Amino acid sequence: MTTTHPTAPPPYRITPPRVLRAEWHKLRSLRSTWVTVISAVVMVLGVGLIMGATYTSGGGDADVDTVVLTLYGSLLGQLCLVVLGILTTAGEYATGMIRSSLTAVPARLPVLWAKAVVFAATVFTVMLATSVVTFAAAQAFLHDTDQAASFTDSGILRALAGNAGALTLMGLLALGLGALLRSVPGAIGAFIGGVMILPEILGMLPYDAVERAIRYFPTQAAGALGSATPIPGTISPGPALLALSLWAGTTLAGAALTLKRRDV
Repeated sequence: MTTTHPTAPPPYRITPPRVLRAEWHKLRSLRSTWVTVISAVVMVLGVGLIMGATYTSGGGDADVDTVVLTLYGSLLGQLCLVVLGILTTAGEYATGMIRSSLTAVPARLPVLWAKAVVFAATVFTVMLATSVVTFAAAQAFLHDTDQAASFTDSGILRALAGNAGALTLMGLLALGLGALLRSVPGAIGAFIGGVMILPEILGMLPYDAVERAIRYFPTQAAGALGSATPIPGTISPGPALLALSLWAGTTLAGAALTLKRRDV
């Protein structure tokens, strides 16, 4: 009579928390992460302080939304976060680290989702804190001008959170492009050409349908999210958030399909 012994469970199992922890360790241990994140924070905070310190009532910026005025630096900070998103995925293909990642997680897709979750949580947290601090610091200079505002004013907190959310979603779009194209220069070129330049070219066409469609493009939708008051010629924050989420989600879905079907 043969005696069967229960097979001991493997000492390590691949679980979502472990994949997330591995991706968090990779993200925070890279020098490029700190360089790009700190650069984004410095851009947003620095430009916000300059705008606040140099602003005078009744000037050419009197009709600009207060949150938009104080967070002008987000346009520069966005570029840093876009580079970080691309490096998070395409950077692993450049170094060959992706082979180790996919060997450790044969299912592949959990690696991409973990990267996206860790990136989004990190960027949103940092940029929300940066937006709040920048707004408060700028208002120290603007308190006696026509751009004076407080956190309790209508739309201010929503716009600050919307700005952080827009930066996060733009970074996720770039992360998806990096995973889809598997090339850092290629993804950066695709982002600049497709997300930043293409809408400007299409905007030159004399068609109302094109003008309305451009409002739902990533850069234009992101701008609508970071304003406390409606901006003429843009969509409202709700549709803007939905449009930007769809852009990021579609790019990540394409990256997931590519990751599942193509070899490393």
